[in-house]
Amino acid sequence: MNASPSQPHPAEWTETQGLLPSVERDLPAGRHQFHKEQMMVQIREDLRTTAPVPAPRPNPFLRRAVLLPALACALAGAVVGGLALTDGGDGNTSLATGPALTTQVGAADAKGAAPLLDHISLAAADTSEPGVREDQFVYIASKVASTYPKTVGDKTTVVSEKLHSRQVWQSPDGRNGWLIEPGNTGKDGITLAGPNPFRSAYDRLATLPTDPAALLRKVYQESDAVRDPEVPRDQAAFVAIGDMLTESYPPAKLTAALYKAAADIPGVVAVDDAVDAVGRHGVAVARLDEQSGQRTEWIFDKRTYAFLGERSVQVEPSDTFKKGTVTFTVAITRRAVVDEMKEVPGQEG
Repeated sequence: MNASPSQPHPAEWTETQGLLPSVERDLPAGRHQFHKEQMMVQIREDLRTTAPVPAPRPNPFLRRAVLLPALACALAGAVVGGLALTDGGDGNTSLATGPALTTQVGAADAKGAAPLLDHISLAAADTSEPGVREDQFVYIASKVASTYPKTVGDKTTVVSEKLHSRQVWQSPDGRNGWLIEPGNTGKDGITLAGPNPFRSAYDRLATLPTDPAALLRKVYQESDAVRDPEVPRDQAAFVAIGDMLTESYPPAKLTAALYKAAADIPGVVAVDDAVDAVGRHGVAVARLDEQSGQRTEWIFDKRTYAFLGERSVQVEPSDTFKKGTVTFTVAITRRAVVDEMKEVPGQEG
């Protein structure tokens, strides 16, 4: 899918340019997981070959909803110390910050979720996508940004990360890959190769059941094994399905089954209007996290029901975020199968 923004980026997303100082950066409550397994592989390799990491600072690649607190803290320090906030060699960070991202909170319809997901599932099942050979790579391009509390000394303010590009290449078996995300990696990116395959790998997704009931049972089983006990079980399952829909390449039959499975998660609603990271309006399937007051929204084209992206919105004010704060947003701009690592579709080598 190529991005075709229907409108400019919202005015409130204009960032103040500058470098992040040495600060305590709290983990964005709605920050998308973006395949924590990929980061864990890199972290383990870094810990094996580098000096001890500094005191933990949260990691923009990890979503709190599915991690145990101790693991999240340990991984956060390792990634920030080893790779996530460097610019590739000069020791400076390059994540600009600006005012908090905000939006109008769309109206939720509990009865509308099931019929909407049925339409989305039918559209996904009708999609014809090529398979992935073992010598190929899944390529996914996106635009991402987040809002988080930043503490300098004794002062904490809510700031936004600059909307930026992200490119990921994944081998089908999940043991090889590459990530380029300016600000979080150097300009040339980092390897995602490692002995442990990431869970979103195409080969693994292809083995999951396509019966919605069996699939949902497996989702609950796997999310229960890693979720923070304070996160509601149904919310963790909803987040887990969203992770399989976003930065991955699930077969069409599985995608359709994931939507049908999501319809049976308690608390799932339809939202009449939602906007992705590049300004495209759509309808959304969403669920409110009762603990944080944030709503995770999967955004779809209103006409074709194509998946556009995901965002997390504060719908109930908290001690940290005002109502309408967008704590995380991602727009998927391209999915493709390519023959080489770092190959970009449409560009000559």
